[in-house]
Amino acid sequence: MMTTFQYIPYREHSSQGTDEKLNRILDIVKNERVILMEGRLKPTEELELMKRNMEAISKKFSGISLVTINPNQDRLKKKDQEFHEKIKEGIKNNLYKLMMGKREGLTIIGPASIIKEIRKDPSKIELITNSEKKKPLRKRKK
Repeated sequence: MMTTFQYIPYREHSSQGTDEKLNRILDIVKNERVILMEGRLKPTEELELMKRNMEAISKKFSGISLVTINPNQDRLKKKDQEFHEKIKEGIKNNLYKLMMGKREGLTIIGPASIIKEIRKDPSKIELITNSEKKKPLRKRKK
């Protein structure tokens, strides 16, 4: 089974309203494609996406898997940084966030029927897919 990825740059989804953005995401995922989206969803959008996901689950659609990777999040958590390095890094990150907004990071959204597991740690992401496509349900003969 081949997995298809669709990249959505920040400039494409940042100007969309919540309904338009979430409908687009669900349409792509329902067509069994994995989304690589530059940036992040707002917390309210993520919550609404999960709500719509739960409502859309059926025999044909098993839902979505979602993970957001933020490269700057883990840098400030290192315990071995000295105090002045933490302050310098914090100022730099705040300026970056001010200029970039929700653009930093990467959001991966895919159908639960394809994505078996997503593992993330500070240095890598592992996207583990199901090796074979589930066979369609057949009606039993009586």
